[in-house]
Amino acid sequence: MTVKLSKTQLARRVDYTLVRPDATEQDIRLLCRESAACGVRVVSVNPVWAAFSARLLQGTRTGLDVYISYPLGTATARMKIEEAKEAVASGATEISLTVNMGAFLSGYLEYIEKEIAAVVHAVGSIPVKAVAETSLLTEEQTLQLGGLCAQAGAAQFQIATGFGKRLPDPAVITGLRRALGNSLLIKAAGGIRTYADAIAMLEAGAAVIGTSSAPSILAEAPDS
Repeated sequence: MTVKLSKTQLARRVDYTLVRPDATEQDIRLLCRESAACGVRVVSVNPVWAAFSARLLQGTRTGLDVYISYPLGTATARMKIEEAKEAVASGATEISLTVNMGAFLSGYLEYIEKEIAAVVHAVGSIPVKAVAETSLLTEEQTLQLGGLCAQAGAAQFQIATGFGKRLPDPAVITGLRRALGNSLLIKAAGGIRTYADAIAMLEAGAAVIGTSSAPSILAEAPDS
């Protein structure tokens, strides 16, 4: 069944992302201004821009999502906890926690689950999104990691960091939804640049789209 969303409806399922290492203050100002104008769900930024973005977004419907240990996820659990707590203190309404893929591929499953759970506990009622580069994984491993994230209390599972070697696979999203049901929302991200790309991900079962191309995608969407 084809997903049909108006511009406003689609905007509430879009995370407008700017996590490039060369992002400037001017870039962040533009991001927040465009986000407020488009009515997107959240803006996603690196921690250094959290407090600044929070001030710019005051009085808007757009929330603030802050990436933790991005893009590698190789900080220690204690470092991730402190980074997440500082992000919340700076105004974050959501946390995107990057999973340590090397630890997962080494079989440290209990470590991964405990790390996610510790961050979830540390930030209280703030939703935590687990971010993984699933292009490095088999389908079975992706399902296993999604299950760990759900058990640890994550609210969402983002299936790409944007640094992988391929675009999100709709089949992976569908498989996760079938396996996990509604216990974990799926966020598609990485290379989603058109309205057709976004709709394909939503049709596959994604709840949220992460993109650095939000204004152009929404410009393609019908007004009603």
